[in-house]
Amino acid sequence: ATDRPTPQHAPRAPPTPPCDPSPWSRRRADPSTGIRFGAQLVRRRGAMGTVVDAPAVVTEKEVVAENMLGDKKVTVVFVLGGPGSGKGTQCSNIVEHFGFTHLSAGDLLRAEIKSGSENGTMIENMIKEGKIVPSEVTIKLLQQAMIKNENDKFLIDGFPRNEENRAAFENVTKISPAFVLFFNCSEEEMERRLLGRNEVSFFTYVLMFGLCILIKTTLFLFPTICIILQGRVDDNIETIRKRFKVFVESSLPVIEYYDAKDKVKKIDAAKPIPEVFEDVKAIFAPYAKAT
Repeated sequence: ATDRPTPQHAPRAPPTPPCDPSPWSRRRADPSTGIRFGAQLVRRRGAMGTVVDAPAVVTEKEVVAENMLGDKKVTVVFVLGGPGSGKGTQCSNIVEHFGFTHLSAGDLLRAEIKSGSENGTMIENMIKEGKIVPSEVTIKLLQQAMIKNENDKFLIDGFPRNEENRAAFENVTKISPAFVLFFNCSEEEMERRLLGRNEVSFFTYVLMFGLCILIKTTLFLFPTICIILQGRVDDNIETIRKRFKVFVESSLPVIEYYDAKDKVKKIDAAKPIPEVFEDVKAIFAPYAKAT
């Protein structure tokens, strides 16, 4: 048999050394070239059959667009705390001293219902039927309120109420809160405060009853006046404890999520109001209004 020449194969190229992470990190940190360079890296290494971690490029784009709402960059602070923890009082102080705009999800929903819009009618019907208003509806109202407002600093009070709210807010708006202001207060103290709203003296009721007679107001209005004097209709012991339970089961996981990211500023809300605000002022000092 004729000896055939042994086929000569081209020598294999030495394996490509792994990319030096340092130059990549430096290039990636440059907003003018980071995303483009990342895309080139994916194409080049992909052609060589190397597994590529493509989501890194997506993350870069997300960071660039973070907290942009229209043409402005916004600062959002979530304000959370149990019923009776004093959120509303302190939000008013923050608005006055630090120039934030206070947004309440509940107030926005009620305003939308009052407007008589198609969206408001849908919200009203859902509430009447005992259904939960979808997160996207509430988030859209919050988003519109922030866009229409000329301010770029917002307190969002009582939202997100649960993990689904939180995830939907960040996914829809692409906004991550600067931090969560958590008013920490014992259930005993919150219960005492809420029940205290109902403490109206006997003489006040007598006075109002006499006033109704004096101005010849129909007496069937007297019970309504009593309810107004008593504060919130749902401030009774059974309802209050149900609200505590909902807060613990739904809202605390949200606080735990942000706490793991070191984004929770905890306030001892059991202190007197002036002392609580002193603690709040220390947190909001970087946002003080220019004089």
